[in-house]
Amino acid sequence: MKSRISAILLLLCCSPAFADIVTDVRIALSQGNVAAATSQLESYRAAHGTDPEYLEALSWMARAFLSAQQLGQAETYAKQTETSARQLLQHRALDAEPHLPLALGAALEVQAQVLSARGQNAQAVALLKRSLATYGNTSLRSRLQKNLNLLGLAGQLAPPLSTAEYLGVRPMSLSQLKGSPVLLFFWAHWCGDCKHEGPVIAQLKADFASHGLKVEAPTQLYGYAAYGEDAKPKDELAYIGRVWQRYYPGLQDVPVPVSKVNFDRYGASTTPTLVLIDRKGRVALYHPGVMSYDDLRAAIEKAM
Repeated sequence: MKSRISAILLLLCCSPAFADIVTDVRIALSQGNVAAATSQLESYRAAHGTDPEYLEALSWMARAFLSAQQLGQAETYAKQTETSARQLLQHRALDAEPHLPLALGAALEVQAQVLSARGQNAQAVALLKRSLATYGNTSLRSRLQKNLNLLGLAGQLAPPLSTAEYLGVRPMSLSQLKGSPVLLFFWAHWCGDCKHEGPVIAQLKADFASHGLKVEAPTQLYGYAAYGEDAKPKDELAYIGRVWQRYYPGLQDVPVPVSKVNFDRYGASTTPTLVLIDRKGRVALYHPGVMSYDDLRAAIEKAM
């Protein structure tokens, strides 16, 4: 889940004055050392209280236990994170700094995934919809929508794309493309994984051109350009164009719609996000994150 919040967080973490509890806890958990992570959290809370940095670190406990399929503990940490986050929100805006939205987003995400893992999809969807109604005007919107899409977008009609602003070739609407399989490649100008995925998309586009595969590459403005420097929309758009030309040479004939609306509708809080739409206009694949050539090719062949 990468955005300007992630870029700010990276800059903060690199500052010598920054008490990097998040990284410390993540490292301990990656080594399977839950005791060390717990001790670090307790020491940090004793010194700093239950602040946003602490809550983001705490949310990684929930994510770690979910990854280990220890659903009860994952749920406990997620609910604890959410409860404390809501208490902080009584006195501050959610997006006033980067840590609190990351913490709360993770807490809601883990709770939904725990419910889904228990076979309680309806309850998971209800939780996410309630959260979307509450936080739909914040940075959590696309993350919550992503989780809703993971639970139920496959098999549904693909949401329409906003195509008013674009780079390169004029995009066609999805209704105009009905009858052809369509691959949507959601990407961001700062995204290293997107650059890695670009040649895969280009090769598949060439491989399936004779079968009518269409590719569109939605992106959005983030308010900054190179090195995280603030940029006005016109300047950032020009920067996106330069990134597209430099790092995606095999996709220069692919339309690039530019709209945050598309990212919100498709829940593309992770980049890349890959969406495959069949000839009837229904979503055949919804995949946040990179995919290998072989896996994506198999999905396209199945959708064909």
